[in-house]
Amino acid sequence: MIHKNGKIILSVLLGGIVLISCGTDKMTPLFNGERAFEYLVAQTEFGPRNPGSPGHRQGLDYIVGELTKYAPPNGVKIQPFSFTDTIGDSTYTLTNIIASFNLSPKDDKRILLAAHWDTRPFADRDPDVDKQSEAIIGANDGASGVAVLLEIANILSVNMPEVGVDIVFFDGEDFGRSEVNGLDDYFLGAKHFADTKGDYRPEFAVLVDMVGSKNAKFYMEGFSLEYAPNLVHRIWDKAQELGMLAFVHENGPKISDDHVILNKSGIPTVNIIDINNSEINYQFWHTTSDTPEQCSPETLRQVGTMLLYLIYG
Repeated sequence: MIHKNGKIILSVLLGGIVLISCGTDKMTPLFNGERAFEYLVAQTEFGPRNPGSPGHRQGLDYIVGELTKYAPPNGVKIQPFSFTDTIGDSTYTLTNIIASFNLSPKDDKRILLAAHWDTRPFADRDPDVDKQSEAIIGANDGASGVAVLLEIANILSVNMPEVGVDIVFFDGEDFGRSEVNGLDDYFLGAKHFADTKGDYRPEFAVLVDMVGSKNAKFYMEGFSLEYAPNLVHRIWDKAQELGMLAFVHENGPKISDDHVILNKSGIPTVNIIDINNSEINYQFWHTTSDTPEQCSPETLRQVGTMLLYLIYG
């Protein structure tokens, strides 16, 4: 027990992470990385979740079902929209999933947490050319961000924060082929959300993407530093203080992702993503080897713990 500046601060050492009270009487809840990993595995058991696939429908039902367990009544909404593929000229129904907690927070303050739940329709970076037309399982690139946020939803259901928290799962983030039409067919769910959000304006947002790798390295992403530098440093400084080795306190490159859409829509957004100082760090990115075996409950725990500090801090 430590007395500091008139406040009682209780420190708990568990699993190498020191958890510190967020004020005079409230602790930051523990994030269960093992349970988050179970959410990750459950999604991959549906197979690829690219739009139009059987796994896509199963993945949608699974996420909605889990959120319904945790969110308050009428706290879960789906946001369907249509998309016509500019390459194959096929039309798909895509769906964003939104869950809201603490609908009437103090001072109307809300924060937004986001991830994409779809997976890539083709393994175009697979070293086996014969597999490059196959859809990917997306354990890290798809399931990991969802897994972290489902565990956050579980925690929110029993530890009501003072702020309002909205969780959105974007569909259609990873659909496009940049060599054909640039980024036109990427970030579809984020674009639809931004176009339809009206006057919704949270204090800030955090996007989690590819946050499950055993060897993850989360550098301070370039667009995040451009649009929300204070939030970036708040996250990475706290991670450094807590000895979270997955967070590297160095500037990284600019990565096109859903957070760019949110930032341009007026929501300051930080992207936590597995990158190094020059490129995507995850060697199984957009390959058929992006499976749960490449992922770690410990990495999920570090990312989830950081989000909890933002919520309860």
